[in-house]
Amino acid sequence: MSTPLFPRKTRLAKTITFEYTGIDSNNSRVTGEIPAQTPIRARTLLQAQGINVLVLKPKSRFNFNHRSTKIKSQEITAFTRQMATMATAGIPLVQGLGIIAEGQTSDALGDLVRKIKLDVESGNSFSSALRKNPEYFDELYCSLVESGEQSGTLDTLLDRIANYKEKSDSLIRKIKKAMYYPAAVVSIALIVTTILLVKVVPTFQDMFKSYGAELPGFTQFVIGISNIIQNDGFYVLGGVILLGYIIKYSYRTQPRFRHLMQRLLLKLPIFGPLINKSIVARFARTLSTTSAAGVPLTDALLSVAKATTNIVYLDAINSIQTGLATGQQLKAVMKKTDVFPPMVVQMVGIGEETGELEAMLGKIATIYEEEVDIAVDGLTTLLEPLIMVILGVLVGGLVIAMYLPIFKMGSII
Repeated sequence: MSTPLFPRKTRLAKTITFEYTGIDSNNSRVTGEIPAQTPIRARTLLQAQGINVLVLKPKSRFNFNHRSTKIKSQEITAFTRQMATMATAGIPLVQGLGIIAEGQTSDALGDLVRKIKLDVESGNSFSSALRKNPEYFDELYCSLVESGEQSGTLDTLLDRIANYKEKSDSLIRKIKKAMYYPAAVVSIALIVTTILLVKVVPTFQDMFKSYGAELPGFTQFVIGISNIIQNDGFYVLGGVILLGYIIKYSYRTQPRFRHLMQRLLLKLPIFGPLINKSIVARFARTLSTTSAAGVPLTDALLSVAKATTNIVYLDAINSIQTGLATGQQLKAVMKKTDVFPPMVVQMVGIGEETGELEAMLGKIATIYEEEVDIAVDGLTTLLEPLIMVILGVLVGGLVIAMYLPIFKMGSII
C-alpha cells in the first residue's frame, strides 16, 4: 500500500477554560478556573491538586455574572470587624478565618481570606500574612496587628482597628456625598443646556432669518455658542477630555503640580474648610488608635504621615517628627506648624499634661467628625439655592435670549 502524498495531520483537542467549585485538602470551599481539553482532564488535574470537585462547567464567553476582582475598603473594614468579633469570642485565628471565608459573598475577598488562612496555617504570623497583601492592608494596619500579637491583646487591637476603619470610611463617604451632589446636578444642567443649544436654538434661528431686523446682542451671543457646538462640538468635547486627562496625568506623575493642587484645594471658599476638618479628624483618629496600641509617638507619626493625603499636613507632620526627636513637646511643635486649629493644639497640650493624650486625641477626632457631619449638611443646604440659580441662569438665559427678538417684534408692531 503506497504512502499518501499528503499525510493527514493529527487533530489536537482544543483547550477550554473550565470554572470549578470544590473542597480542598483543608476542607475549605474553593473556586477558580483551569484550562483543559476535556472535563475529565480538568477533574483529573484538580484531583491531583487535592481538590474534590463539586461543580465543573465551561467558562462562558459572555459572563454576565462576572464579579469584580477588586476588593473595596468597606469590605476590608467588614472583614476586620468580623475578625475582631471572632477573636473576642475566643475562636482560634485559623478557624475564624475559615468561617469568614465560607461566609463571603465576594469571591475576591473570599480568595484573599483563604490565602491569609493558608499562610497562617503554614506557620506565619497573622501580621506577616497580611503584609503580603499591601494593596489591602497598609503598614498601620499590619503594625497594630503585630502589636496585638506580641502583647496577647489581638482581640482588643482588632476591635480598635475596626473602629478606626469604620470612622475613616464614614468620613470619606460624607466628603464624597458633599462633592457628588453639586457635581451631579451641574452636570445634568450642562447636558440639558447642550441639548437646548443643539436642538431648540437652531429652530428659533431659522425663524429669525425671516425677521430681517438685527437681533439683540444677547440672542446673537447664544446663537454663536449654538453654532460652535453644532459645528465644532466634538472638537470642544475632545479638548475638554484631553485637558482633564492632562490634569489627571500631571497630578499623578508631577509632584510639584500635585502639591500645588493640594494647597489650592485647602483654600477653596466652600470645600476648603470641610477638607481641613476631615484631615484633622483623620490625623487625631489615627494618632489616637496608634497611641492606644502602645506605639511610640514618633513611630505613630510615621503611620499618620502615610494616612495623610495632603502635602500641607504631610509637611506639618514631618516637622512635628523632627521637633519631637529634639525633645520638644507635641503641643509646642504642633503650634509651630501653624496648620492645626488652636483648639486642637490646646487639647493636645492638656492631654500631655494629664497623661491622657490618647483619650484627648479621641475626643478631638469625635469633635471634628461631628463638625464634618454638620458641614456636609450645611453645605448641601447652602448649595441647593446656588444650584437653582445656576439652573435658572443656564436654562432661563436661553429662553430669554430666544424670546427677546419676539418681544422686540411685538413692540414694533
